[in-house]
Amino acid sequence: MTQTALIRPAWTPATIALMVLGFMVFWPLGLAMLAYIIWGERLDGFKADVNRATDDLTSAFRKNRHGMRTGGSGNAAFDEWRDAEMARLDEERKKLDEMRREFDQHMRDLRMARDREEFNRFMAERKANQAKTPGSVPDINA
Repeated sequence: MTQTALIRPAWTPATIALMVLGFMVFWPLGLAMLAYIIWGERLDGFKADVNRATDDLTSAFRKNRHGMRTGGSGNAAFDEWRDAEMARLDEERKKLDEMRREFDQHMRDLRMARDREEFNRFMAERKANQAKTPGSVPDINA
């Protein structure tokens, strides 16, 4: 694979200069640059492995959260009550989310009304000022 980037995980004049500069400014920076030069080519594979592991972990949590549990408590009555409570809480969360959306819309409407009122007041004052000094600024609405 041919790489043409100036800063790449290889012993190039730019990376050596950055490493030396890093050691002079703050030694951990120089050490980090040295590690990048030596092990930087493995970084893409490492990132892919970490992303895959994270995706697997989050999907396991999602499955667990949505009721696809691998094991219960061993008590059927408790498991039934827990599932009913989780469903009730999910319903409450949906109601709260809907109320939040309605409130946000209400606040947007209030801001729009306030802005509209301020704009109308500005336009009225502008027309009044133009009426006092005729010929200074042409009216674009006329």
